[in-house]
Amino acid sequence: MNICYPQLILEATKRIKPHIWKTPLLYSSYLSDTVKKTNVYIKLESEQLTGSFKVRGAFNKLLQLLETNPEIRKTGVYTASSGNHGLACLQASKVLDVPLTIYCQEGVDPGKKDFLLHEGARLVLHGHDCVEAELKARSDAETHGTTYVSPYNDPTVVAGQGSISVEIFEELPEVDAVLVPVGGGGLIAGIARYIKQVKPSTKVYGCQPKNSKVMYESVKANKVIFEESFPTLSDATAGGLEESTVTFELCRDFVDEWIMVEEDDIAKAMMLMVEKHHKIVEGAAGVSIGAYMTNMEKFSGQNVVIISCGGNLSLSILNDIVSKYKSK
Repeated sequence: MNICYPQLILEATKRIKPHIWKTPLLYSSYLSDTVKKTNVYIKLESEQLTGSFKVRGAFNKLLQLLETNPEIRKTGVYTASSGNHGLACLQASKVLDVPLTIYCQEGVDPGKKDFLLHEGARLVLHGHDCVEAELKARSDAETHGTTYVSPYNDPTVVAGQGSISVEIFEELPEVDAVLVPVGGGGLIAGIARYIKQVKPSTKVYGCQPKNSKVMYESVKANKVIFEESFPTLSDATAGGLEESTVTFELCRDFVDEWIMVEEDDIAKAMMLMVEKHHKIVEGAAGVSIGAYMTNMEKFSGQNVVIISCGGNLSLSILNDIVSKYKSK
């Protein structure tokens, strides 16, 4: 199927504009000054509505569904999420009056789980990996004749996430490099596809925790593969991929380079955001920031944008990081 993603992304940007926030593009003097003639900006999706970029894809999907099938207000929708996508779908479902059931893996972050329940979510826990929860949600949606909203394996969701790149070009058309955290690939797929249409010379870097790098290994193998994931601070990007995901080919064809990040460097990046910018970011954001911090010379002389994808961090993890990494 030939999908014109740049057009879908522009349509998504217009569709979701009344429902989301245009997030700041924060200039980081600290990160910029570490390498000569480099300008580093942080796109603060960690300050987006619901605390992550996911609300863009969620609103775009539900709004598009309502345009084509208003009956979803009766039948409802199903989704699966490690947390942030569930929060985003819950927000969109409330605003648009669409019933929602959320599936999560059994080990979902307790803070995100508690918040979902507090906000009135109908929650189903299934499996030990995000893919198991996704497959169960998709199967149950089909069984009950409802629509499944994927966290990443959906062109409409990808287009919603791609609206970030439209905002970047509006403020920084001369951008040279964009660093993006990667899990299922919905975020980087939309961003990379639009960037390569508008300014092909801009390089897109996929950033993954070394402990869970399924998309990177899949791109290397030229097919979606299974690889065991290990515990990581970046729980929002952890786990496997649906075998048929639309994001795989987009990542393979439009991401220029990949950077793997150690857990220690993820934590240091999160701590830097607290100390230097007074911002709380989650582990997935620490992946892209950490990728820059461990490869700064690569970006010398460039205008760099780092995607800070989310800020939903539990207090216990924050306390552990501050205790270990705060400046003396």
